[in-house]
Amino acid sequence: MTSIAKPIIPLVALPKNEIGLTIRDYEGAVSTLCAGCGHDSVTAAITHAFWELSTPPHSIAKLSGIGCSSKTPTYFVRGAHGFNSAHGRMVTIATGANAANRELTYIGISGDGDSLSIGIGHLAHAIRRNVNMVYVIENNGVYGLTKGQFSASADIGSRLKKGEPNAIAPIDPVLLGLSMGATFLARSFSGDKAQLVPILKAAAAHNGLALIDVISPCVTFNDHEGSTKSYRFMREHEVKEIETDFVPIRKEIHKSLDENDATEITMHDGSVVRFRSVPTGYDPYDRQKVEEYIRERRSRGEIATGLLYVDESSLDVHELNNTPDHALNTVPYSKLCPGSAELAKMQASFR
Repeated sequence: MTSIAKPIIPLVALPKNEIGLTIRDYEGAVSTLCAGCGHDSVTAAITHAFWELSTPPHSIAKLSGIGCSSKTPTYFVRGAHGFNSAHGRMVTIATGANAANRELTYIGISGDGDSLSIGIGHLAHAIRRNVNMVYVIENNGVYGLTKGQFSASADIGSRLKKGEPNAIAPIDPVLLGLSMGATFLARSFSGDKAQLVPILKAAAAHNGLALIDVISPCVTFNDHEGSTKSYRFMREHEVKEIETDFVPIRKEIHKSLDENDATEITMHDGSVVRFRSVPTGYDPYDRQKVEEYIRERRSRGEIATGLLYVDESSLDVHELNNTPDHALNTVPYSKLCPGSAELAKMQASFR
């Protein structure tokens, strides 16, 4: 099905961000996904996140693989760079693009099948390399394009639309990331835009790979009684660990947070943000404790959401490989190819 372009003329005057753009400038084509698909809610959150961050559209690179989730980049930031790759290979293309031009903001949209089945090996090495990008998994527990078979994230006991139960243990992308040294891990729900937008903004500011697992119900094949990826199940089992908003670098604001209570803080733009202190004993900087906490919540049938783990001290793929400070496509040819004499000198240094 061909995507339909949206008219860009607004009916009313819309507010502008710091670079003079409205929310319409961060939209894309009209969605051709099923009406009510959770992926469209993720699209709306991404659109708002980039608009609120005032990210220039031409500085964004959006990538995807194959699946319902991989149609998402068509629906946001029409002025961005884009590449739709093969099944499971989104992050490999993103790694290469990032190596060539580190000056762009990279966002990859994938699905639970795309990332946790055919693409799991590529995801694992992107985590190890700490590729500087936002990696969004739109997780619905099924293969929607091929009529709803279980994916690798389907929980034991969850049922297909026809009633068959799943007997194979699921892969949890957050636990996978913890075990492999990921530096930013979050989980959210497509139906909770108030939580997802700040997470996306924080992910975009992170130096390294920011992995966000978004439970995104499939209304056609996996939004029924017996599904653990349905709207009703998420509403009944979601447990928010941290209520936060993303704050860009400005003059420091000092405010004490009341223990186990919400505190209102006025931001630099005059807006008021409500913060809530983390649960007693929860430490998003302690990898082992985070894993124990997530497993404990899972044993209770609960889904922990929010920014679950972060490590801001780690090096990204460019720092690890000592690459130039500027994009390779801006480095002069004389430096990229210094001549045979320099090559011979370098080879001699390895002898």
